[in-house]
Amino acid sequence: MESDSEYDYDELDRRLVHALQIDGRAPFSTIAEVLGVSDRTVARRYARLRSAGAVRVLGGVDSTALGAVLWFLRVRCAPAASLPVAEALARRPDTSWVSLHSGGTEITCVVRTESEADSEALLLAKLPRTPRVEGVTAHSVLHAFYGGPDNMAGKFGPLDAEAVERLRPPPVAHRRGPVRLDNGDRKLLALLAIDGRAGFEQLAAATGWSPTTVRRRMTELREHGLLYLDIDVDLRMFGMNARTLLWLSVAPAHLEATGQALAAHPEIAFAAATTGPTNLYASVVCANQRELYRYLTTRIAALPAITHLETAPVIKTVKQAATQT
Repeated sequence: MESDSEYDYDELDRRLVHALQIDGRAPFSTIAEVLGVSDRTVARRYARLRSAGAVRVLGGVDSTALGAVLWFLRVRCAPAASLPVAEALARRPDTSWVSLHSGGTEITCVVRTESEADSEALLLAKLPRTPRVEGVTAHSVLHAFYGGPDNMAGKFGPLDAEAVERLRPPPVAHRRGPVRLDNGDRKLLALLAIDGRAGFEQLAAATGWSPTTVRRRMTELREHGLLYLDIDVDLRMFGMNARTLLWLSVAPAHLEATGQALAAHPEIAFAAATTGPTNLYASVVCANQRELYRYLTTRIAALPAITHLETAPVIKTVKQAATQT
């Protein structure tokens, strides 16, 4: 999340955000007890952070659980065309993480196709048709090493192990088999995408279900791996200001180990194995360009299987919201 607020973050803000990363729907009374403040203080502080655009709890949807395919697209444009094309991509309901980089001549975005069969149509028919688009490279996401329910706030959060354990919710059971969505499910997911802390009564009113049914269905969707809780947070709260995209080539025999190693780096916000000219993608967040250089020359340099590295600093994020069903 990028906030234009002049809000002056403090240690309580960071502790609260870390608590929400552990359990986005934890009652304020539980968070207050762990943080050692009053319920009213937690509620007031969360409302202030949310209104400032600094943090938002949301219900994320892993559409691959429904058979969808995620693609990273790199769209090369004439400089004057990049922002209009990026804005056109951002208006589409099947896109997320639309960013400008490479001096403003390239756009990167995540696009969801409903199935393998739709992937061809993505490249042939759905992209903005303009001669100012000079080329497109598509990378299908094969496996995510870090992202989705994982969030960098958990890496930088100040809570100690005891506090984390007190806040950690019970593990979600894994339920196999297909999951089908009806109109009630779609209404439920749409509302959670806006406010992951929406109360069961509010969700019941939107879906036409009882609060008990809402609670049960949320549990089922989480067990199927479709629904997860996430936080959209201004990482400047933790001193992180610069986001950079990495496109890496790794020897196939070492792809899994390298991806797992990347996922453990504090600087990594997302990492995935992909198809395309390179086979590993990562989003890195650092305090500044100096820290990015340190990261590349220490942590990245220590991964011997990497044979090629391309960096692309993000100069503008046009859309960040998670893709929805």
